[in-house]
Amino acid sequence: MTAAIAAIYVLNGPNLNLLGEREPEIYGRDTLADVEALCRAAAGDLPLIFKQTNNEHEMVEWVQAARRGQIGIAINPAAFTYAAYPVLDALKMVDCPVIEVHISNIHRREAEWRSKSIMTQVVTGIISGLGVAGYGLAVRELARRWALR
Repeated sequence: MTAAIAAIYVLNGPNLNLLGEREPEIYGRDTLADVEALCRAAAGDLPLIFKQTNNEHEMVEWVQAARRGQIGIAINPAAFTYAAYPVLDALKMVDCPVIEVHISNIHRREAEWRSKSIMTQVVTGIISGLGVAGYGLAVRELARRWALR
């Protein structure tokens, strides 16, 4: 299922609905609403679809909906990063650029398993460790690529 108008999808995984409250020393104090406003500003006039889920099957459905003819996907898979093979398989079918975004630097996290993203093997690029500003960078890069096509 493809949307009638090409859009930038910003997809957020588990627990990001608690952004600003959950471990602010790692993820900062900005809320998910703040991130959405940042993304909408970065997108300018381009349509933007912004979603968050704690459910893997829902993320798969959103990725499938964005798989053809879209501007691009910025995805913060959050905990799906490490073991959500259905999300990975859905990303393999996408024909637009995909940028993986992580608020923290996953390569500097205390638990070694947090540094190993299974998504990285299929995404166009990854932004990690720049806080919520990474979302704006991802959206602007997707818009830039769309303008060059």
